Amino acid sequence: MAVRRRGRLPDEVRAAAVRAGLSFAFALVAFVVALFASWAHTDLLTPALALMALGVFLLAWCLIDVVVSRQVAASRRRTPNSAGPLEGSRERGGRPRHR
Repeated sequence: MAVRRRGRLPDEVRAAAVRAGLSFAFALVAFVVALFASWAHTDLLTPALALMALGVFLLAWCLIDVVVSRQVAASRRRTPNSAGPLEGSRERGGRPRHR
């Protein structure tokens, strides 16, 4: 049984995925700060909740960015007249075709 390896993600998709990971980390840290501020009954709770809401909005925005950039990259691979590198070209890392 042959195992099909997935190719490397295009640069714009990888960049969007990194942004989504960073925004997830920001939202998680903001959630933990809001949780500890709630337990401690401090005045830091309101700004922490505002940062948590901003983090969730940023995370949703970045996840939509990942989906859209994946669709753009997939359509670029499917169309013959695309701006991206062709299948088998040196930019894609494939072997050059000899005629």
